[in-house]
Amino acid sequence: MPGKVYLVGAGPGDPGLITVKGREALSRAEVVVYDQLASPELLKEAPAGAEFIYVGKQSGAHSLAQCSINQLLVDKARAGLRVVRLKGGDPFVFGRGGEEAEALAGAGIPFEVVPGVTAAVAVPAYAGIPVTHRHFASLVTFITGHEEPTKPESAIPWHALAQGTGTLVFLMGVKNLPEICRRLMAEGRAPETPAAVIESGTTWRQRIVTGTLADLADRAEAAAVKAPAVLVVGQVVELRQRLQWWETRPLWGKTVLVTRTRPQASGLVQLLAAAGARCLEAPTLEIVPPDDFGPLDRALKHLDDYDWVIFTSANGVAAFMARLFDTGLDVRALGRSKIAAIGPATAAALKNYGLNADCVPAASFQAEGLAEALQPLIQPGARVLLARAQVAREVLPETLARFGARVEVAPVYQARPPRELPPEARAALEAGEVDVLTFTSSATVHNFATLVGRERFQTLAAKATVAAIGPITAATLNEYGISPEIQPTLYTIPALAAAIVTYFEGGRERS
Repeated sequence: MPGKVYLVGAGPGDPGLITVKGREALSRAEVVVYDQLASPELLKEAPAGAEFIYVGKQSGAHSLAQCSINQLLVDKARAGLRVVRLKGGDPFVFGRGGEEAEALAGAGIPFEVVPGVTAAVAVPAYAGIPVTHRHFASLVTFITGHEEPTKPESAIPWHALAQGTGTLVFLMGVKNLPEICRRLMAEGRAPETPAAVIESGTTWRQRIVTGTLADLADRAEAAAVKAPAVLVVGQVVELRQRLQWWETRPLWGKTVLVTRTRPQASGLVQLLAAAGARCLEAPTLEIVPPDDFGPLDRALKHLDDYDWVIFTSANGVAAFMARLFDTGLDVRALGRSKIAAIGPATAAALKNYGLNADCVPAASFQAEGLAEALQPLIQPGARVLLARAQVAREVLPETLARFGARVEVAPVYQARPPRELPPEARAALEAGEVDVLTFTSSATVHNFATLVGRERFQTLAAKATVAAIGPITAATLNEYGISPEIQPTLYTIPALAAAIVTYFEGGRERS
């Protein structure tokens, strides 16, 4: 049986602009054939075992001819695979999606079109330019800025475009920008008509050059504007001065390195990206099973005997539950045991399994705070199971033992450093582009130092602003001679993100 091809619009650059249906198609893909303009972040939505094939096109450099792309889609579908053709913007707006659909239909391959947010509307919007406005433009026209070169003559009605009063949006027109402006003026459009060219719209690279039809080409050349870019012509461009919002966010222009594990990084990345930051994920931890599951397996056989089961991280919750389910048990095995969580993130992880923590510290989300919260609740002789990382501070078990509890420590996972940093993060560090280094545990500090070297760590920290989630992490940074400039009073990811925003809003960044 043949497979099926989904022609999915990825939006113009911001990965958040993909549609729900597009994301769902990616989550089921067996093959992803993607363009240069599709955000690499979206590839993370595909299953781990999916095949990724890059077919991006740049001016003068095509990795694969269009006819070869068409055949590739046909061949993969004939092999019985679910194929997502991930295209920048909308597949049917200057995206050659129509040609690919024709090829699939001709070959008898089932396909589905998932429209995307077109750059023709989204890119001007991110620049603060509405393409229509009842006081400025009641008409908008989308035009290709790069016609098929084999055409004997232009199919663009230049005279009609020049004589109109609506907004003109040209896509893929950087190379031909001087000629586009010249043709419009030659056909009667006023030289003083406002115009803007927007490079890499909806991304952290976004740049806007504004001017008029008469001078925009020279301004764009002086600014070295490059593709991909969108040209907007019309009175609506005047609104940008009042409506710009993408570049006015507090962390705009800042590059932040996030050192959490990849599954955990998303929360911090989302908060910082929403404030305008370019976020680079550089996981310094890999969560893997402990060297010995023996202590945990023995504990799981008689969970009902424990008065308390304590979790010190969301990772610990996930690892504990995975092992519990692997043995054929479920949360009912916890029986009469009360549950403690070191902080709200760990408590939230427990809620995902239908469990409410009986004890969560009110303020200090670290071992000392949890021990203090448990002191009036744990009776002498109480049996306590501490599910934690293989390597961890001994503060909690030692303190609980002083309270008279019988504590059993069961390693449920271990965190180890990866072999190297991701290429994008490594390149940004080498180029001195990183403005903020974030650390959310002592392990992230130690492992980052291992990856880059102690001296290099100190050099990077001297050039960037360092943020630590709490005093324990800050103390670990001090061991390397580094004093963090940012530290929230509440030791949570939202509080850390808020502290970073507040720091830069206050103008305390390094010169």
